[in-house]
Amino acid sequence: MRGLSRRTGRPPHTGLGRRSLRFRLVVFVAVTMAVVCGAMALTTVVVQRVYLYEDLDQRVTDAAERSQGGLQRRPGSATDLGFLNERGQPTGTLAARFVDGRIVAAESVTEDGHQRTLTAAQRAALDGIAPDGTLHTRTVPGLGTYRVTAIGGDGVPVLAGLPTAGIQRVLDRLVVVETVIASAGLAAAAAATTTVIRRQLRPLGRVAATAAEVSQVPLDRGEVAGLTRVPEADTDPGTEAGQVGVVLNRLIDHVESSLAERQRTEERMRRLLADASHELRTPLASIAGYAELMNHGDEQISAELAWQRVTAQSARMTGLVEDLLLLARLDEGRPLQSVEVNLATLVAEAVWDARAAGADHDWRLALRVADGHATVVGDQSRLHQVVANLLTNARRHTPAGTQITVGVETTGDECVIRVRDNGPGIPPDFLPMVFERFSRGDASRSRAPGAEGGSGLGLAIAAAVAEAHGGRIHVESEPGRTEFTVVLPRAGTAPEHGARPGQGI
Repeated sequence: MRGLSRRTGRPPHTGLGRRSLRFRLVVFVAVTMAVVCGAMALTTVVVQRVYLYEDLDQRVTDAAERSQGGLQRRPGSATDLGFLNERGQPTGTLAARFVDGRIVAAESVTEDGHQRTLTAAQRAALDGIAPDGTLHTRTVPGLGTYRVTAIGGDGVPVLAGLPTAGIQRVLDRLVVVETVIASAGLAAAAAATTTVIRRQLRPLGRVAATAAEVSQVPLDRGEVAGLTRVPEADTDPGTEAGQVGVVLNRLIDHVESSLAERQRTEERMRRLLADASHELRTPLASIAGYAELMNHGDEQISAELAWQRVTAQSARMTGLVEDLLLLARLDEGRPLQSVEVNLATLVAEAVWDARAAGADHDWRLALRVADGHATVVGDQSRLHQVVANLLTNARRHTPAGTQITVGVETTGDECVIRVRDNGPGIPPDFLPMVFERFSRGDASRSRAPGAEGGSGLGLAIAAAVAEAHGGRIHVESEPGRTEFTVVLPRAGTAPEHGARPGQGI
């Protein structure tokens, strides 16, 4: 069905609705003013016509009375209309006399002031007018339209009339004058309206130009920044165009921030895939190498040692995969177990485990718990993993003899875990990335001799688990003092994180 709208199935509208707003406003104003001017002109003509006819009717009545008076002052024959020769009789004045209800004489005043007798046809046009003073409009052949009246009473019955041609000429001139004035006024108003509307809509055009420029920017790939904004002069909230400009700028800000976040997410994903591939490639290469040696029966390495190395690399790869799966589940918002956990007991056990693994460090435990309780609601194994990762991080990245203090304290509605060491600290340029995945500071922070490097996921997991429990984690570091702080809501104040007791990731 050609020419039909896809949405409504009706022919597309091609009338005024498809014109520009500027055109429609000008047309609307012009039509409105034309209607107003036409109504005013028509009203003026009608009022003037009523006034002129009232004046004419009064003059016709006066003429009839003068005619009757003149006949009474100058008695004569029944056909005598000599009173028309009196001074003051307007050109075209018509008079007639009645005898027994029949017109017996009828004359009119010519332009040169003489009397002219009406013909039989002209008299016939005056028949049927009763001498009761009522005004009538009659068309007299050869003379035009007249307003006539007849009076009798106690005097001589007489008829008088005056032509309406003068009134019509006045009304015609009035119509012409009003038409000319209205046309000139409408033309001037249309020009002024067009200028004003064009000037007022100019900011809206600049807003549209900004939107068109932004729409041409490729937003589907790469970094997007520095999108054009609507100028400040066009963002006045007191005007409609300014309101559109303000909203458009907010929309552009939102789009730009969303695209920037998308770009950062893509970069993190690419870096995550690259780092994960790199981490997995090393143990896979080792496993493949030892397997090849065992297949060829190389006597330089025993099968038992090769198998131990394969097992170690497999365990390393398994741990890495499990860490990645844990982060993925936390990102998806998988529910955690919800049980009451005593942080004091959990931290004390984690410190004993860390002391056994790093006896060359000075481990200290500090508990400042009100009422002896530091209870939170959450997943005990994941919270233990948070503390263990922090302690492992402190042990791996500080030299032997470093003092590591682990504390638990309660403040109001929160439980706080602090892990502080007096090691070399974290470089300032690395500090903002310390909780990112696969981030390592091995090149800057010291590591205990013989300690194996981590995958760079420990602190990322700690941050993700703390956030999943409605808490937060942050770090402060300078040479000689590094402190990680984990803040968790106490039991009874923790927000729901969607888990049911006994269920979790």
